[in-house]
Amino acid sequence: MDRIVGKKAPDFRMNTCDGQTCDFGEVKLSDYEGKWLVMFFYPLDFTFVCPTEITAYSKRIEDFKKENAEVLSVSVDSEHSHKAWINSSLGKVNFPMASDMTKQVSKDYGVLLEETGVALRGLFIIDPEGIVRYSVVHDLNVGRSVDETLRVLKALKTGGLCPVDWDEGEELL
Repeated sequence: MDRIVGKKAPDFRMNTCDGQTCDFGEVKLSDYEGKWLVMFFYPLDFTFVCPTEITAYSKRIEDFKKENAEVLSVSVDSEHSHKAWINSSLGKVNFPMASDMTKQVSKDYGVLLEETGVALRGLFIIDPEGIVRYSVVHDLNVGRSVDETLRVLKALKTGGLCPVDWDEGEELL
């Protein structure tokens, strides 16, 4: 797979389920022009690790908004599955849940496990100009850290050189 960091984010258009109202809609990359986008892929609705991540990101939505960032979750499930999950065990979330039923977006972002048809846990931070600035992709069994995502987002926004374990307010190199 070719690298994605430092390049224009692959364009996308996906159906969504609003995490609060369960209304169906559509999302595309251009909707986020002028804002940072934290887009994370997860394997499937109604699983075990996924709701821990989704609800953790939802609880911290105001921290992302303070950074002029939006959050978007993506799986290969339909928007109807997202709605059923929100209305049952997941509960309401503070961002849209996108449906990559064709699996093309997962493929474009390099997270599709073609042999099983699900996405790895991939997270991408896309800057306001649509450039991918951060990517982390890992196995299905381990959830991501919201704190680390926010730390990296803030570091990227400085535009400077951030040493290991840099945190907001600390000196840059």
